[in-house]
Amino acid sequence: MRILIVTDIWQTHDHGVGHLLVELTRELQQIGHSVTVVQPGAFACLPLGAGAPRWVAWPGERLRRLMDEARPDAVHIATQGPLGWAARRHCLRRRWPFSSACHSDVAAWLGRRGIMPPPWADVLMQRFHRESSAVLVSSPALLRRLESMRWERLHDWSPGVDTRLFRLADPPLADRGLGPLARPVSLYVGPVTHERDVEAFLELDVPGSKLVCGDGPQARALSQRHPNVHWLGVLPRHDLVRIYQAADVLVYPGRQDGAGRVVLEAMACGTPVAARPVDGPLQRVADQGGALDHDLSAAWHAALRQPRWQVHAHASAFAWPRAAAEFVQLLPSIPVNRRSRAVATSVHSMASR
Repeated sequence: MRILIVTDIWQTHDHGVGHLLVELTRELQQIGHSVTVVQPGAFACLPLGAGAPRWVAWPGERLRRLMDEARPDAVHIATQGPLGWAARRHCLRRRWPFSSACHSDVAAWLGRRGIMPPPWADVLMQRFHRESSAVLVSSPALLRRLESMRWERLHDWSPGVDTRLFRLADPPLADRGLGPLARPVSLYVGPVTHERDVEAFLELDVPGSKLVCGDGPQARALSQRHPNVHWLGVLPRHDLVRIYQAADVLVYPGRQDGAGRVVLEAMACGTPVAARPVDGPLQRVADQGGALDHDLSAAWHAALRQPRWQVHAHASAFAWPRAAAEFVQLLPSIPVNRRSRAVATSVHSMASR
């Protein structure tokens, strides 16, 4: 199958969605599909600030030509930026069915930053996805919220974990870059924000050492209040592997969904997870990937008793082959007559110039 993926975020943005799509693309190719990715690197872009994705300025004709030349059997629009909206318009113009994705609660994100009131953003996002044949939602909490707003054609789809990159370390591996650390080593990975309740991890009364991988608006103040914690900042994924492998337990202190990728990566390395029983950990950790308890200290002690080989085996059920197969099943197929018509139109347009 020839699959076309359109995204405003790619791996160069050091963004979770970008890495997810890179891994999905790689897995789809390995199981025999031809994948074309239309992403910002092929366009002139506008920088939106440090650390932010670079938005495509005018996708226009170039996007339409790239989509037609791909001759797709199926189209997936992964994001709702300028490329996503332009790809949606072209699919509707060509009468191509397409799937789309909700990787996070965009309305809440825009509201927290004062960009757009959440009710307005909800209306905008609902309009974007209204014509989608399948809306892939990776968060259980977000899925329930969208269902309550009567969105249609929603599908629960969980991204996979790259078990080739995130490999079992049993026992934990000492890391030369970290130096000698008192055991056990407790790890937090993710944004250092109020929503993630990172302070609950920092104040957890447990023995050993603590590591924080991530950055955010609370990082500076919390690092000053907790100087004995090792603050590693944001690490590339290949460096993050060794941190997971060096840790004895990953702690997710948040009370909201949003730790799916981190939880799976840690478990794939054999590192058990201690978390509260909230969406995300509930669906992924269960009884064999660590321990869940509203009392984080109790969860921490229980997680340490989990054999690392068992945690790794549990994570293997979430590997990319399963997620990629589910993704393909959800893709709507473009009728053959509409594919050929698009190619003929594109060739005619180029010949007339």
